[in-house]
Amino acid sequence: MLPFILKLLPLLLSLTGATSSSGPRHEDFLQCLELYSEDTNSISKVIYTPNNPSYSSILQSSIRNLRFNTTATPKPLVIVTPVNASQIQAAVTCSKKHRMQLRVRSGGHDFEGLSYVSFVEPFVVVDLINLRTITVDVANSEAWVGAGATLGELYYRIAEKSRTLAFPAGVCPTVGVGGHFSGGGFGMLMRKYGTAPDNIIDARLIDAKGRILDRAAMGEDLFWGIRGGGGNTFGVVVAWKVKLVPVPPVVTAFSVVRTLAQNASKLIHRWQYVADKLTKDVTVRIFITRVNSTDDGYGSATVQAEFVCLYLGGSDGLLQVMKDEFPELGLVKEDCIEMSWVESTVYFAEFPSNTSVDALLNRTPPNSIQNSKGKSDFVREPIPESGLEGIWKILMEQVDGGNAVLLLHPFGGIMNEISESSIPFPHRAGNIYHFHPLLNWDENGREASEKYLNWIRRLHAYLTPYVSKNPRAAYANYRDLDLGANTPGQEVSYRKARVWGIKYFKNNLDRLVKVKTSVDPANFFRNEQSIPPFSA
Repeated sequence: MLPFILKLLPLLLSLTGATSSSGPRHEDFLQCLELYSEDTNSISKVIYTPNNPSYSSILQSSIRNLRFNTTATPKPLVIVTPVNASQIQAAVTCSKKHRMQLRVRSGGHDFEGLSYVSFVEPFVVVDLINLRTITVDVANSEAWVGAGATLGELYYRIAEKSRTLAFPAGVCPTVGVGGHFSGGGFGMLMRKYGTAPDNIIDARLIDAKGRILDRAAMGEDLFWGIRGGGGNTFGVVVAWKVKLVPVPPVVTAFSVVRTLAQNASKLIHRWQYVADKLTKDVTVRIFITRVNSTDDGYGSATVQAEFVCLYLGGSDGLLQVMKDEFPELGLVKEDCIEMSWVESTVYFAEFPSNTSVDALLNRTPPNSIQNSKGKSDFVREPIPESGLEGIWKILMEQVDGGNAVLLLHPFGGIMNEISESSIPFPHRAGNIYHFHPLLNWDENGREASEKYLNWIRRLHAYLTPYVSKNPRAAYANYRDLDLGANTPGQEVSYRKARVWGIKYFKNNLDRLVKVKTSVDPANFFRNEQSIPPFSA
């Protein structure tokens, strides 16, 4: 053991912020990792400190928001990239023993960076990138998925084994399944099969005591909580068992673009009355952006709406549905593209045409990483055309250098049939669609960020009369610290947690708090918007 510690000691003494009082604790922490790991040689290969040549690349490998990749952003004292559960157990045990905050990262698509940033130092990041084994059982329509796998990897491995099995999750293939599942992830199959956590049937979790628990061992209350109650709250899920769902060998997709001059406002208005009532086999979502134009009365820009659809069947069936239910869109056969389900995941990820499904295995997003801020709302009554016009006005006034997109994702279908309390994700019957504004920008610096943040906050304020109320609901996977957060360095209180918790979880919040109180009363697993125990 001593040679191992001597080798790491120079790194420890040179760490930013290491003082005479914190230095020994850091040394003890690393020694503790070796002590509690089953394989001493293995643990030394998955530890990264700031003086390690690979530290920066490991830290930045999953960061998808440049707002949390600046010189001023707090950095972890240690990054651990475990290759087995025992190394996570060691990280949990040693973080508790030496008062290090622990953050868990599975993919990095984290709107507020809470999976890899903490303002309580020192802190440790456990990055699950190496835990991404996927085992598909076609006979039973099931799969075990490592929590560090991406959605793209999951889709690819399912398709390797079957053309007629799928899994209902998100459209971005580089999202890690750990965070996506734990926060209530959904995508193009949601109206047919529900959210991702609606289709989870088992899990392996390491709790605050360092125990490895499956569904039977953790009990139904904790198993309920991890399926949508948010990441880094109850423990570290190392693997998920999911129920695969049937899809036809041929599905159909389309992408139809309309501008204001092509009646986009009336089409979007009409879509609000149709999208949640279509057959479960159809999902039509809308992407709304500002584009260059001279045709629509906004000077050099206009609003563009892209209607994007998945239909579980051939193009003739889709054309009939659209003719009967949404003829205003004017869909024609030439708009429709037949493909396999896995090919549709490449299509909806907006890769260039003719991209191979092998692209799903690339963990690096195809687009450059930018600064970003997202919001979320749920719409329960159609927004009138006058309200939509106000949105277009704000979109036209977005700050130069910003790139905003408004995503409207329809609900209805099976979401109307699943109880709000079946899992922590409560947004079910009564919601027409989810409204998700996202703003990206390249300009760096605090003043620049405030300029762009103020724009998206202005849009959020404008939407207040048109979205859900009492509470104004929000989506836990799109965490938004504007909704409230505990003060860094202080325990989050139940009273403060209600401010944002009711928005994310509605009436499920109290049950989540009870589960947390039972399994992690000392609040070891925590972040600025995690579920607190009652004692906090």
